[in-house]
Formats: sequence, structure tokens, C-alpha cells
Amino acid sequence: MMRKPLVLIGLAAAVLTTTGCSRVKQSQGYLIDETLVTSIQPGVDNRESVSRTLGRPTFAAQFDTSNWYYVSRLTGQYAFVSPKTLSQSILVVSFDDKGNVSKVERRGMEKIAVITPVKDKTPTLGREESFFNELFGNIGAVGAGGGPLGGQPDGRDGPR
Repeated sequence: MMRKPLVLIGLAAAVLTTTGCSRVKQSQGYLIDETLVTSIQPGVDNRESVSRTLGRPTFAAQFDTSNWYYVSRLTGQYAFVSPKTLSQSILVVSFDDKGNVSKVERRGMEKIAVITPVKDKTPTLGREESFFNELFGNIGAVGAGGGPLGGQPDGRDGPR
């Protein structure tokens, strides 16, 4: 008799905990429409027609405006975990000097750079000190020379 409510409570707890661990997916950037992308033809379209068909690019090349980039990314993450890239698509539309489309190409996950910063410790120049030396290293230094006025209280560097 008492076992049935305990089983129901345990089952409810299991359902609630597993729903908290489901993956959350999120689309970022440009939503690629295959029909519109395939309608862009090298030698036929120009900047204006590409802008009317695909819209403004995600970004353009920094030093020359001969390339437009349309970036789309799908990420997923579990609760309290950093998001991971599940898929990525980069559409690159290249223009010639006259502003006509010269090339349309696609790129994918191979362009993702993985950067791992150094954890726990930042390398610096100079001497290495222990935790206790950092903490107690100033003891005894009070009243020592080298204040804002120099080595002596009256501002002189030493005996004259």
C-alpha cells in the first residue's frame, strides 16, 4: 500500500531531473534559404542584386569589400555547460572590381578555431613568489626608504 506512492514520487523525480538535462539548441546568424542561395549566379548578379536577394551580409572583408560573408551557426548546450557548435555554414560571395559576383562558395566546420586560454596562472615577467611570500612579504618594509620623497624623510637621497 505504501509502496505505490513512493514509486510514483521516485518516477516523478526521475522525469524532472532528466528534463533538466535536455540539450538546448540555438540558431545564430543568417538563416540560409537554399532557393535564394542557388539563385545567385557568378557573372549575372551584382552587389545590389545580392543585397536584395540575400539581405545584408553578416560581415564584409575588413580591408577590401570584395567578399561578403553570411554566417549561420547551430549551437547546443546542456544546463550550466558551455555551448558547443553543432553545425556551421559560411556562405562567401566574392565580387570583382566592377561589383559583379565572381564566385559563390560554402565553408563549414573546418573554419572553427579552438582557443584554450591558460588556466589558473598568468605568466608574467619577473620573479616568482610563493603565496605566503606574497601575503607576508611586506612585513618589515614599513619605514624603509624609497617613499615618494626618496630615501630620506626630507627628500635627500643620502648623507651629504
